[in-house]
Amino acid sequence: MTDAAGLLRSPAGPPRLSSATSDAGSAGFGPRIMPHSDSTHAVPLHLDTPSPDPRLPDDEPAPQPGSGAPPAPGAPHAGAGQAPGDAPAAPAGPGPADEIFSREKTFADLGLRNSVLKGIHAEGFTHPTSIQAAIIPVILSGRDVLGQAKTGTGKTAAFGLPVIHMQERDKAFQTLILAPTRELAIQIAGDLQRLARFTPIKVAPLFGGQRISAQAEKLKRDPEILVGTPGRVMDLLERGMIHFRNIRFAVLDEVDRMLDIGFREDIRRILKACPEQRQTIFVSATISPDIERLARSYMRDPEKVVVAAGSLTVSLVQQHYLSVQPWDKKRLLYHLLTHEEPALTLVFCRLKRSVDDLARFLSHKGIDAHAIHADLSQSQRNRVMQKFREGQLEVLVASDLASRGIDVEGITHVINYDLPDDIELYVHRIGRTARAGRGGVAWSLVTPDQGDLLTQIEHLINAEIPKLDYPDFQPSPPPPEVAARLEAERRHREMVAQKSNRFAAPAPPPGAHAPRTAPGSPVPHPQAPAHAPHAPPAPPSPAHPAPGPAHPAPALDPAKFPGGLVPTKLPPRRMFGRVRTGR
Repeated sequence: MTDAAGLLRSPAGPPRLSSATSDAGSAGFGPRIMPHSDSTHAVPLHLDTPSPDPRLPDDEPAPQPGSGAPPAPGAPHAGAGQAPGDAPAAPAGPGPADEIFSREKTFADLGLRNSVLKGIHAEGFTHPTSIQAAIIPVILSGRDVLGQAKTGTGKTAAFGLPVIHMQERDKAFQTLILAPTRELAIQIAGDLQRLARFTPIKVAPLFGGQRISAQAEKLKRDPEILVGTPGRVMDLLERGMIHFRNIRFAVLDEVDRMLDIGFREDIRRILKACPEQRQTIFVSATISPDIERLARSYMRDPEKVVVAAGSLTVSLVQQHYLSVQPWDKKRLLYHLLTHEEPALTLVFCRLKRSVDDLARFLSHKGIDAHAIHADLSQSQRNRVMQKFREGQLEVLVASDLASRGIDVEGITHVINYDLPDDIELYVHRIGRTARAGRGGVAWSLVTPDQGDLLTQIEHLINAEIPKLDYPDFQPSPPPPEVAARLEAERRHREMVAQKSNRFAAPAPPPGAHAPRTAPGSPVPHPQAPAHAPHAPPAPPSPAHPAPGPAHPAPALDPAKFPGGLVPTKLPPRRMFGRVRTGR
């Protein structure tokens, strides 16, 4: 059915549990408990009638999150008996952290030198993650590597630790690490500097938006490791400020994104300028077959290391979606931020103008929100990121530029204000929370026409994203311009349907009127030929008395005869099952 605005709606199905009681942290589909943040505005447990699911056609009932019927009102649910604010009881067996960390190994078992191990222990780590345990020995063996693992599982340390381990002292520019964004390059350089704090190895970040003279000062110290974006690296290479004669390791982080956003030619030129006898390492959270074929063309007999392939979703992120009309998205986002009170929130938009518009809206509502996207200067982006890392901002509104360059401690919530067109970006977005085994929450605002896109995301992460209902949020009617547009679209659909129906009776031309008849004169039936003009009616014969009052004709079935045209005989020519073909 359709609502007042003419939008496709699914019929209300049986009541489901409010998704305030669902937990998307696991791949199961039964009713679960979602722990809330430390907010005093917790949504109470209750049964409600769901709003329409945008993934369903009009004639299909909404699926229930479990194989059976929802529990009856008042029946005990998962986590019953817990005090408010208590975390739900952990399920038996290995938890999500066991999927990330390799408990049977330590970093000392991987063959790293003591100075590198001291940096690792200073960061508070003892056990490597699964991708680190799998990829570090391969890199130490000298082979080219193509690595894929979930986001937030320590891929930076997976290639950074063996690279630091194998550096030669006082030999400049031995390692080149490329990243698709400035933020990610800064993040990688900072991580490697902390891990190498007890070694003589120096790291220099190279990225656009910063004065070249400032980076030239860092290059005068002959750093062993260069971390940069392809554009700035090419610029410095052409200026003669760096050289590739000593390059022994070439690393591409987030290789799929780098090859997808226009850096292919720069990467080809950079790798061609590097010595052939080098070790090449490509890592990413998602690698499509096309990207893999392209990546292998730059490598020599690489070993592919895949951890948790086919399950790219972050298992510790509690994912939900909220169905909303486009004109209500800002109001719903404000409702979420004021009722849930998340500690540190990252909001993603598709367009840069949407980022600025949303940040202004939230600031006008009294929420401390800042925007970050590619049109800001590098100094502005650095200031915003510094405030965000220090916890001075409540909300950061970002474009997909930041979906791979933000690794900030304490991000509790990620909100997809717009679903990404590239569904693999969803994985990188929600991976900004639940870093290194911590938990997090991800909400997605989904409009009724984005049901197919939501289904594609669920297929990618191999899990159902449950719906989150907020009964206290009241949708607003469409604005006048939107209502006028929807009405025009409805009329256009009706006109197209009328034209495409060959059985429909032709509409009378504009201004045409039905022929006038004298009072009491018989009206000719549309299927019976009218009497010839000026022909007097034949008098009734005694053998054939005048007919009595006419009985109404039986109603025609419009499903069988569209337009009411009933066939009276077979067509004059038939094929009799014989069709002429070109054989």
